Amino acid sequence: MFFYMPRPVQTRKIEFVPRVNCFKPVGVPLTRLQETALTLDELEALRLADLNGLYQEAAAEKMAISRSAFARTLESARRKIADALIHGKSLRMEGGPVQAGPGRAGICPSDCPCRRRRGWRR
Repeated sequence: MFFYMPRPVQTRKIEFVPRVNCFKPVGVPLTRLQETALTLDELEALRLADLNGLYQEAAAEKMAISRSAFARTLESARRKIADALIHGKSLRMEGGPVQAGPGRAGICPSDCPCRRRRGWRR
C-alpha cells in the first residue's frame, strides 16, 4: 500500500506579530459566532502586499518563500477575511509555519512604509 507524504511546509519569516489576536462583529457575543482562523503568515502577506504595497516578488523575498507560495498565501488570507466580513464571523489570528523576525510584537518594524504614511515617530 502506498501512502502519499506531502512536502513539509516551509517556515515563513514574519516581522509583525499582532497584539490583538481576534476581531469580531460588534454586539454579538463571541460564543455565538462562527470563527475564521487567519495564520500569522497570511497576516504578514496581507501587510506586505496590501498595506505596504510591495510587489509579490519583493514580499516573497522578505518572507523567504517562493513568489508562487506567497501568491497562494495571500489569496488564502483574502478569502478568509472576505468570508469573515460577509458572513459576520469572528477572525482569529494565530499560528502557522512562522519564524518571528526583527519586528516587535504589535509594532511594525521602523522601516515599514505604513509607519511613514501614518507619521509615526520614534
